[in-house]
Amino acid sequence: MSGALPGPDGLPRCPWGAGPEIYTEYHDNEWGRPLRGDDALFERLSLEAFQSGLSWITILRKRENFREAFDGFSMEKIAEYTDADFDRLMADAGIVRNRAKIEAVMANAHVALDQPEGLSDLLWSFAPAPRPRPESFDTVPAVTPESKAMAKELRKRGFRFIGPTTAYAMMQAVGMVDDHLADCCVPPYPG
Repeated sequence: MSGALPGPDGLPRCPWGAGPEIYTEYHDNEWGRPLRGDDALFERLSLEAFQSGLSWITILRKRENFREAFDGFSMEKIAEYTDADFDRLMADAGIVRNRAKIEAVMANAHVALDQPEGLSDLLWSFAPAPRPRPESFDTVPAVTPESKAMAKELRKRGFRFIGPTTAYAMMQAVGMVDDHLADCCVPPYPG
């Protein structure tokens, strides 16, 4: 499983994006595409933290439930959450009910709002210089110097539940790096 695999339409995709359909849709239309905006990146950072220890398909299948439960990942709204909101989230079977992860999202909303440069600019400041797409899935790293630096800085600023692997997964998801394989059908983003 090192190179691109044919998806249901026969087009070559990164191995994980060749199916099931929810993965193919995410792979083709979202993963690796540059995304900016404080709330949008807060959502991705939060979902990557929820994914820790689970499969990404679990998070994708619950994504709309997460969005509803967390007010569209509005940092301002989440920063106003009370103990009653925490209890509501812990009782919501539509999301991952993990105490530490829910507490982290609530705490991280406060920290994110306190960033003078804004969350989006802070996170994007760790984006590495563009590089060629990998030839093989086996060469895609789980951690990079940039993801280590990002995680270290975020923890220093008070963010919770962020390590270098979670940071790199978010960097991939939001297009800070383009880890689509060289022979993947998804074209490189022009900007």
